[in-house]
Amino acid sequence: MDLTRLLCTLLLTACCCGRSAGVPGEVEPKPEILEFRVGDSAHLNCDTSLPIDNFSHVDWFFKHKDQRIHIFQVRRGQGQPDPGEYQHRLTLLDGANLSLEHVTPKDERIFICQVKGLASHTQEKYIQLQIYKAPKDPTIQASTSGISVINKVPQEVATCIGEDGYPVPHVTWYKNRRPLKEDKNRIRITEVRTKESNGLFTVRSTLWAQLEKEDKEALFYCELSYRLPRGDHMKESKEVNVTVYYPMEKVWLEVMPNRLLKEGDKVELKCLSDGNPPPHFTIRKQDPISLSWLEVENISDGVLILEQAQRHHSGLYECLALDLDTGVETTDQQRLLVNYVSNVRVKPKAPVMSEGSSLKLNCSAESSQPVVFHWKREKTEEVVKNGSVLHLTNLTREAGGGYLCVASVPRVPGLKHTQLVNVTINGSPWVMAKEAHMWVRENEVVNLTCEVSGQPRPTISWSVNGTVHEHEKDFQTVLSTLQVQVIPELLEKGAVCQASNILGSNKTAIFLELVNLTTLAVMTTGNTASSQSTTTSSPSAKANSTSTGDPVKKAGTKQESKGVVIVAVIVCILLLAVLGAVLYFLYKKGKMPCGRSGKQEITLPLARKNEIVVEVKSDKLPEEMGLLQGSNGDKRAPRDQGEKYIDLRH
Repeated sequence: MDLTRLLCTLLLTACCCGRSAGVPGEVEPKPEILEFRVGDSAHLNCDTSLPIDNFSHVDWFFKHKDQRIHIFQVRRGQGQPDPGEYQHRLTLLDGANLSLEHVTPKDERIFICQVKGLASHTQEKYIQLQIYKAPKDPTIQASTSGISVINKVPQEVATCIGEDGYPVPHVTWYKNRRPLKEDKNRIRITEVRTKESNGLFTVRSTLWAQLEKEDKEALFYCELSYRLPRGDHMKESKEVNVTVYYPMEKVWLEVMPNRLLKEGDKVELKCLSDGNPPPHFTIRKQDPISLSWLEVENISDGVLILEQAQRHHSGLYECLALDLDTGVETTDQQRLLVNYVSNVRVKPKAPVMSEGSSLKLNCSAESSQPVVFHWKREKTEEVVKNGSVLHLTNLTREAGGGYLCVASVPRVPGLKHTQLVNVTINGSPWVMAKEAHMWVRENEVVNLTCEVSGQPRPTISWSVNGTVHEHEKDFQTVLSTLQVQVIPELLEKGAVCQASNILGSNKTAIFLELVNLTTLAVMTTGNTASSQSTTTSSPSAKANSTSTGDPVKKAGTKQESKGVVIVAVIVCILLLAVLGAVLYFLYKKGKMPCGRSGKQEITLPLARKNEIVVEVKSDKLPEEMGLLQGSNGDKRAPRDQGEKYIDLRH
């Protein structure tokens, strides 16, 4: 039996060796196609009609050109790989099926499974492996040198690169989402394929084209088409734009901002053209007298900037463009108008008038556009009249001061100019207040202020000695400040500010009063003026009228009598409030009997101790109760104030 098996084995081996070289003229069966990605594990199934058992001989080959290369054998259910590239990647599964680990592009070949039975029957199965690998995302690089439309041969537009794909991916070029096809004269595509050591391919495709001016905004990209086991796929590159050079056809001069301009605006004159690269620009201005063109200096890239445009910048400007490639020269002109308002004048310039007279002010101006006028007071900004003429009748002191003539151009927002004219009203000195009061502390140094208006400028003097400072508040008002120490004589007499000019004189008195407890109480009620270092009042006719007698003595007596009465009333009210609070506190604590001395406490039944008792007192004012001394000097005793009690328990 063993001898029989040995003979059979020898016969099968001889047969196998003969088949490994192939039989000339034998038609190979159609292979089964299996698709895998690089790195997958491929299952090679040897499913023939012959049963596979321990007596079967199974051999695996791969086909290289016209030769069979033995790589694996199965005997008695045991697998044995041949030394070589597949020695460590083939694994026997159930029966005679194999697993090929980590497939690579090199594994894309035909594998043959050969099965031999005991009866010398032989069957083979052919398996074709197809391996795929998706390429990396394509990269694209546009030409950095640019393309000139003058050149009539295709020039390099961009290069597309697809790396690590298998098999070689197909490249398609697009312009503005439309595929490009090769055209002998206008479009050409070159491609270089490189096979790497790992069997993967890198493709480098370059697009050459002849472009037009209209292609300056065109977007180009490439597409990689490739196949995977489950179908076809594609990847797109990013879109790129290519610099296109073309000669200019026209040039224009642009003025910004595009509106009516005025003096002081920032203005830009910019030369523009439709050529690329931009031509060489020159800006010229026409001389209005000789009509010759003068080149403007300080321009950059065809841009003239006027930071503060003035009226002399107005005129006719020309942009001259020279195409350096073609030598063509093109021009465009633009007229610039800078609107202005100037030479605003008022007549008369500085009028000096008398009270009761009339005045007519005329305003005029020069402008590039129709002008409207209106008048305003300088201090209040209040509009007093529309029009170029201002009539002032029956002039008073209040009418004196500054007037503004405003000349504006309605068509040009913000274009206006003003002219100030001071109207002087001659008159005797005019003080802001006839008298004033200050709260002071003895021996402190205070500033006494006297504000006087009048024309001609009045002379100011003080009735007491001190340091005097004067300054002009406006052209007809003088502010005099006296710095002086508070002494008894100053407290007694006060200080008098005397102002005079050739038309008359006037004066004002300032009274000083010491700050003490009584004064603070009076100040709290708000019945007197608060303490301040500088005192001013609104002008009044009474303050500037003629006064007789000693104003210091009269005002001091009146102020003294009023102060005594007010202080007495306030002190009494405060004392009464304190006394009432103390009595109420003692009563609540039970330390004071409820009634006059000599009265006995009324004892109530327990059930009635919580009932209410209301105390009714006299309605007489504190002054009538003896808190203030009357004309006869009598006071009423506190116990004779008519206290009454009403029992409300019933």
